[in-house]
Amino acid sequence: MFKATIEYNSRKIQIDISKPIDISISISPERKSVNAWYIDDAKIYPETYEDSIIKVSEGAVVNFNTIQFNPHSHITHTECVGHITEEVHSVNQNLKHYFFLAEVVTIAPLHHNDDFLIGVKQLKTALRNKKRDAIVIRTLPNLEDKKSKDYSNTNPTYLSEKAAIYLREKGIKHLLIDLPSVDKEKDEGQLLSHNAFWNTDGEIRMDATITEFIYVPNSVPDGEYLLNLMIAPFENDATPSKPILYEIIK
Repeated sequence: MFKATIEYNSRKIQIDISKPIDISISISPERKSVNAWYIDDAKIYPETYEDSIIKVSEGAVVNFNTIQFNPHSHITHTECVGHITEEVHSVNQNLKHYFFLAEVVTIAPLHHNDDFLIGVKQLKTALRNKKRDAIVIRTLPNLEDKKSKDYSNTNPTYLSEKAAIYLREKGIKHLLIDLPSVDKEKDEGQLLSHNAFWNTDGEIRMDATITEFIYVPNSVPDGEYLLNLMIAPFENDATPSKPILYEIIK
């Protein structure tokens, strides 16, 4: 065990840094990757030079792959309000801290009309009076196919606008979810939950983030964790990310 003690908001937190819990979904050339939003799959392929494939197994001295992907469609990604504003703000510029107290919650979506959604009452029950910087939402059923599913035209579960407002008013700065979006797949461009969470009708929460396409294994209990929200340094509204949870030692 490699223990580390962190002072967080005047509270001493102890974690075992040798036991990270990776809740990201990767792009892999060896299996079908997750996808959404009606575009082709991600690609990883070796470049060519003078008709030669730049790959060690093909006689080159290095492997030299190009990766073609969209962060919103193909991989765990973290986005800021620049995702929905005319001015494209960069998540790399607005996310300035990377460790947060997070609550992992498991939600069985509600059936509403022809949709499945996460409602405000469910989140209130899960969070109660807890004060957290981040929430990690695992939806049921929690199957392995979340890592390789094509969500296009499937009307996935989403977050109700009231639920997004509740999280904002409760002070949740970082929302992580195992779905392609916090909003309904086809909502005529309203993006109600994105707008509500970032408070675009008021003082915009520039430092708040939404992370989509996570996967929380069933072996991870609900409860409090230390979250390390690592992102790739792309100057873009969204960037691939690798959120890591650490169990807090009681």
